Amino acid sequence: EEGVVPETPKKKKDVLELEPGSFVVHRDYGIGIFKGVVKREIRGKVFDFVEIEYANGERLFAPFTQLDRIYPYGGKPLKLDKLGGTSWKNLERKIKASMLKFARELAVLYKERKTAIGERIIGDKEMIKKFEEKFPYRLTPDQAKAIRDVYEDMESDRPMDRLICGDVGYGKTEVAMRACMKAVSAGKQVAVICPTTVLADQHFQTFTKRFEGFPVRIELLSRFKTKKEQKRIIEELKEGKIDIVIGTHRLLQDDVEFKDLGLLVIDEEHKFGVRAKEKLTRIKKNLDVLYLSATPIPRTLYSALSGFRDISLLETPPPGRKGTKVVVSKYSEDALKSAVERELKREGQVFIVHNDISKLPEIKKDVEDFSSAVV
Repeated sequence: EEGVVPETPKKKKDVLELEPGSFVVHRDYGIGIFKGVVKREIRGKVFDFVEIEYANGERLFAPFTQLDRIYPYGGKPLKLDKLGGTSWKNLERKIKASMLKFARELAVLYKERKTAIGERIIGDKEMIKKFEEKFPYRLTPDQAKAIRDVYEDMESDRPMDRLICGDVGYGKTEVAMRACMKAVSAGKQVAVICPTTVLADQHFQTFTKRFEGFPVRIELLSRFKTKKEQKRIIEELKEGKIDIVIGTHRLLQDDVEFKDLGLLVIDEEHKFGVRAKEKLTRIKKNLDVLYLSATPIPRTLYSALSGFRDISLLETPPPGRKGTKVVVSKYSEDALKSAVERELKREGQVFIVHNDISKLPEIKKDVEDFSSAVV
């Protein structure tokens, strides 16, 4: 079922820019082959149509008013749908029924978590205090409040469901690490899940350095680990020899078991599908869960979410941190040249991100040409 209708439909113009022969999905008729845009005369007037070929060579001429119902198809389908056939409608009904079933299961899960009696995690106060004292910076007011909120949640008899939201560099990870120390010092295991192997590795390095000198064992589990290493880590998780495991979707697989999981930390939680997150929280319905996100949460969304999830906002930048200036404008080589030259003159660094990898060599050459004079 996955991949039939892309989760994020592309813009209308993307369909028109497809090469003839590309696979597309029409919401009403299913998967076909994009043949191009054709002109057809109707009652003396010429109109543009999107031509799509279906099974048995049948053709659909979709008017431009239906562009919002046509999407590029990712991958190669097993077979094309038939115009007027039942396969696409049956699949659509099946998906809707599956979504409805999942929504009901989700509602039951949230109800169970809301009524569940959680484990009160107090932890070793002396060890927690030493860990806090080793933090080399001063906490921002928002960080301090978020930490108090998390501690109170963990010490209560209800499962924690708290979202820590703040810009990059505002201290979400420190809040999470203090929660981890509180759980570990109470004899509980912690799982930290990240959407990418790069982020998981970064967290592993950060956690390893921050927990140095404390009797806390941390491991990294991802697909980049050898089969032998993965097997060892999974066995030691089950035996309770590992205190904190940091990983990617690998932690979601059925062979991963914990001896006594007490806290789940999900970083960049908006990048995980609902099924992925709920699979983890199903491990224990009374599990404390801490979500981290750098995506700004509007106040209206805050109000909407607060009914089932608590939120702590980190809005105060650390001392000495300067805000980011954002300028949105039409691309101009002169503007790019000016920005690069200005940054190089102050001996700074420049990161250029482009959405088309094929154009990177051309951009690289342009930047080298006009930056060599500055350097």
